[in-house]
Amino acid sequence: MEILDPGGVTMPTENGGADLDTLRHRKPRSDSSNGLLPDSVTVSDADVRDRVEDTQGKANLAGENEIRESGGNVDVRYTYRPSVPAHRRVRESPLSSDAIFKQSHAGLFNLCVVVLVAVNSRLIIENLMKYGWLIRTDFWFSSTSLRDWPLFMCCLSLSIFPLAAFTVEKLVLQKCISEPVVIILHIIITMTEVLYPVYVTLRCDSAFLSGVTLMLLTCIVWLKLVSYAHTNYDIRTLANSSDKANPEVSYYVSLKSLAYFMLAPTLCYQPSYPRSPCIRKGWVARQFAKLIIFTGFMGFIIEQYINPIVRNSKHPLKGDLLYGVERVLKLSVPNLYVWLCMFYCFFHLWLNILAELLCFGDREFYKDWWNAKSVGDPVHKWMVRHVYFPCLRRNIPKVPAIILAFLVSAVFHELCIAVPCRLFKLWAFLGIMFQVPLVFITNYLQERFGSMVGNMIFWFTFCIFGQPMCVLLYYHDLMNRKGKMS
Repeated sequence: MEILDPGGVTMPTENGGADLDTLRHRKPRSDSSNGLLPDSVTVSDADVRDRVEDTQGKANLAGENEIRESGGNVDVRYTYRPSVPAHRRVRESPLSSDAIFKQSHAGLFNLCVVVLVAVNSRLIIENLMKYGWLIRTDFWFSSTSLRDWPLFMCCLSLSIFPLAAFTVEKLVLQKCISEPVVIILHIIITMTEVLYPVYVTLRCDSAFLSGVTLMLLTCIVWLKLVSYAHTNYDIRTLANSSDKANPEVSYYVSLKSLAYFMLAPTLCYQPSYPRSPCIRKGWVARQFAKLIIFTGFMGFIIEQYINPIVRNSKHPLKGDLLYGVERVLKLSVPNLYVWLCMFYCFFHLWLNILAELLCFGDREFYKDWWNAKSVGDPVHKWMVRHVYFPCLRRNIPKVPAIILAFLVSAVFHELCIAVPCRLFKLWAFLGIMFQVPLVFITNYLQERFGSMVGNMIFWFTFCIFGQPMCVLLYYHDLMNRKGKMS
């Protein structure tokens, strides 16, 4: 698309495709203008002025790029002419508050990575020179781990519960049981699936790592079972209703689809999933290598940094306040590294490996939670799908629905930590529920002062204060419990 400039020369628009040579060899408009727009421009010509200025800027930029790419072997008589204005519009500096988030920060990101690697490499070398090698040989496995075989058998027996849920759905499909009976049976199955591993873990003198693994697997299976039962109930409701949201909805159950769902890297059930065409074996091998490296790095930080800091600390709620703050801040950096490594290993590497092996197509296992403007932003799809919006559809107000979603999350966080520790102090539960008032505080601050305030509060409460405090609380309460038992 082309327009005529005030001098009659054909000029390209912003979306146009005029040749660059046409711009370079355009005729002068007047003897006194030197290729510039005349001073007397009517209001209707304002758009023409902007388009010409943008075109001149693009010509200069194109000429510069041509010079760079060809090593300077271009005709420079028509690039960066002194008669072309260098300043054409009102613009902000790249680091100004109005423009900083509109720029690309790839170079600054690379600088931060280089500085981070350099500084932490020096700290690691200094730590090794001062304290030596603190990693124990029995960190990953020892002879005492063989005592945890009941927990291993419990993990294998968890497959009984999906089969029980499938049997219930098969019976309701054959109209052998009524809907209230289906709901009662699913409640019994899901409750038994949680209480059985809790009982086994509390009865056996198992290692903390084994107990955490069992409880994490238990919570995952429970969430999958709830999603399976809830989704099938919703499909039955839509299939039997006269006003279907989707006329193609039909209720059926398949053992193959359930087995795939129990192995797939998702907590949300649906009869079919988007699939990838093939398995990239080389890509899987590279991800496994990364998983081994980052898991080893995570273990190194735990043994070399976190354990000594925790062992040399006091109970954060007992004693000197300044000393407790100093311990929490000192623990926050290695704890943050461990948490980020754990997130990268599990939510990125492991789930992508599992998805690749199962040809699972939807790889959006997480969103950009690091840009969260509020504590309540990083919400899982399962929580939205099976807790939050079902509450809203039943006319439950928004605030109680948010509280209920956090309550479910808090209960399972407490189970994953308290049961392996055999210590029910509710620190993890209170830490999650404490985020509920922070949701409203950060939302208020975000409306008043902008999104960056909410994001900084999110990072401070999430990694700098909350997690290190919970680590110290659980460690000292666990040591006090063991001391009383001995």
